[in-house]
Amino acid sequence: MKPERPLVAERPLAQHSAALLRPAPGTAELLPALARAGDRMARSLRNALAPLLGGGTAMVVCAQPVEQAASECTMPGLVVYSLYTAGASGHPVLSVVEGETVLALLDRAFGGAGAVPSVLPRELPVSAELMAARIEAIAAQQLAAVLATEVGELRPLRRATSLAELGGLTADTRVAMLEFTIREGARPPWALRMALPMTALADLIGPAAPRPARPRRAAASPLDMPFAEMPLTVRAVLVDVPLPLSALGALEVGQVLAVPVARNVPLRIADTLIGHGTIGAVDDRVAIQLTQLS
Repeated sequence: MKPERPLVAERPLAQHSAALLRPAPGTAELLPALARAGDRMARSLRNALAPLLGGGTAMVVCAQPVEQAASECTMPGLVVYSLYTAGASGHPVLSVVEGETVLALLDRAFGGAGAVPSVLPRELPVSAELMAARIEAIAAQQLAAVLATEVGELRPLRRATSLAELGGLTADTRVAMLEFTIREGARPPWALRMALPMTALADLIGPAAPRPARPRRAAASPLDMPFAEMPLTVRAVLVDVPLPLSALGALEVGQVLAVPVARNVPLRIADTLIGHGTIGAVDDRVAIQLTQLS
């Protein structure tokens, strides 16, 4: 069926103002959230790395994350760069570990003391590739455990000995880098670096945690401690007579001053009026009966 006239939308599509939309979290929110995730990963790495360390437990410390270019995550010499993909979104994640560390762990896996050749090879041997894969599996599992639940798992894609050969991230890609320092007693420490693209950090970390609402404090009661035992001086002002300075200067001993006592006597604490009362007597003692509270 051919329409008689061209179809026209009944009304223009809505265009939402940017001011009405919630802004995406910025670096000031994302990096502290990543720092907390890094601290949790450092604690879990202590046990996760134990099989590679002969059953021993290492001290793992995570430095504060920093935003930098991916090229600044590199290390000199023989280095193993590994690329991961994060969940269904496919965000790239980078890990960096020195080749000397991989070779030392390989030597220990075969019963050695962790010795490495004085001159490192240009490429990892096949046996060292297997050790690098074990490190990748541990890093992927532990990092995925502290990322947003929507991310799911991290899957290692490939590894290389240079960032350019690895692909996935260009040298000038802005990333947030986590650096874990692993120490085992008197052995030299080694480092594991994990880099996440800044453009994907909000998806990987998840929304910033809302600030906890401050509990409303109940009004303090004078019956509660420590206020209950706080001593306060209550003054009952019986007479307040204004006298000129000339009359005060002429006062003599024995002189009688006529002062009217008010029916309602004000009660004060410091300069604060708290009520009124009338003068009376109880058991031959002067007393005040409260008639009004302020």
